Amino acid sequence: MELKNFIGGKWIESESLQKVPVINPANGESLGDVPLSTKNEVELAVSAAKAAQKKWALIPAPKRAEYLYEIGFKLKEKKEHFAQILTKEMGKVIEEARGEVQEGIDMAFYMAGEGRRLFGETTPSELADKFAMSVRSPIGVVGLITPWNFPIAIATWKSFPALVAGNTFVWKPSIETPMMAYELGKIFEEVGLPDGVANIVFGAGTEVGTALIEHPDVKVISFTGSNATGSKVAELGGKHLKKVSLEMGGKNAVIVMDDADLKLATEAIIWSAFGTAGQRCTACSRVIVHKDVKNELEEMLVEAIGQLTIGDGLDPTVKVGPVINKSALEKIHHYVQIGKEEGAKLLVGGNKLSTPPFDKGYYFEPTVFTDVKNEMTIAQEEIFGPVVSIIEVNSLEEAVEVNNSVKFGLSSSIFSQDVNKIFKAQRDLDTGIVYINAGTTGAEIHLPFGGTKGTGNGHRDSGQAALDVYTEWKSIYVDYSGKLQRAQIDTE
Repeated sequence: MELKNFIGGKWIESESLQKVPVINPANGESLGDVPLSTKNEVELAVSAAKAAQKKWALIPAPKRAEYLYEIGFKLKEKKEHFAQILTKEMGKVIEEARGEVQEGIDMAFYMAGEGRRLFGETTPSELADKFAMSVRSPIGVVGLITPWNFPIAIATWKSFPALVAGNTFVWKPSIETPMMAYELGKIFEEVGLPDGVANIVFGAGTEVGTALIEHPDVKVISFTGSNATGSKVAELGGKHLKKVSLEMGGKNAVIVMDDADLKLATEAIIWSAFGTAGQRCTACSRVIVHKDVKNELEEMLVEAIGQLTIGDGLDPTVKVGPVINKSALEKIHHYVQIGKEEGAKLLVGGNKLSTPPFDKGYYFEPTVFTDVKNEMTIAQEEIFGPVVSIIEVNSLEEAVEVNNSVKFGLSSSIFSQDVNKIFKAQRDLDTGIVYINAGTTGAEIHLPFGGTKGTGNGHRDSGQAALDVYTEWKSIYVDYSGKLQRAQIDTE
């Protein structure tokens, strides 16, 4: 399969002669080719989006929402089809792939509901015979840049609120997972979304992404990806005074106190750390455990990891799939070597899997280090793979301090039966998401998603808060007094 760009409601073959293969990370097989499009194609897409935007914005929001309902029903109808392709393209196990597609379905229906809830605010004026209100207005053309680890979910977090708010968009998906974008584009076409409202341009970030950020007609950039790239996006967008929404990395921790349900904590750590082979911005990469239960928890983790099956995610018995590519595999292995050199003790795992049946894919063993010091590299930097560091603490206060010591602030979790500890923790943990007696993953689409510090720049995906990225507030004053009234002056 050779993928085409979706511009102005038509599938257009890229003018670029450069293409790269889309590789199944489970077995190294090629699934097709994705074009490395040019700046000219970004220009075409932005022009199409700009031409469509004003007409789209004039469609009443409940009518715009009807398209999202139709998209949701189509996704539901094709859920298994999407999940199968997602697993082949990205590697996550089929159960998780189905869950991700469900997230897109949920987002479609939730944001469709916002078509009747794009609430503004009315407020009393300080002057007689004067009415005051604020309303949300669309911004215009939006640029979306999405990653490979959640190629459907994150795309829907961004595109659906943009659409219901009255914007049009140009989307640059990851070249690692372009087939998901292609499949979603086909749904946009099937439901009759007006030409130019949704546009997809495949290509590299250095070419397509940069052109999108720099284009003067693109008013908003929403980006999810690495901190290094996100910083460049913010810098470039700032030069052009664009609204930039960033969701980046995490170094998420599960805190396990001495009164915790260790069986439950073990299950949650395994799921949070090794689901999606650890390739989540919300993945648990640190376990901060009270010294009194450290040994017991470690024993339970080692036993649970021993029961995990590794392999092709299309096999329903597999619990841990491959990582995305060779570069990721080498990066994870590099961090494991650093952990060893810094004096952490390898409790389990730590190896690339290269013998049959793993020799054609990119597999890494679920890995746990213990006796990790908080200042170690593996305790501070995002690894983005199935690697966990266990850090011992003596108290809740120390656990919170360790949790907050990293530069990220996305997700955190605490296991305890003490309501006082729980409420102190949820207050003091410096992360955008906090879980109580659950792992660090499991966000639901109707709550804001995002983090503090190096994880982002204050904006949020999902929930009603996502609308803040794609709308401007307009304040409206209606004076029906028939005379000039000056605020702050004619108030006596």
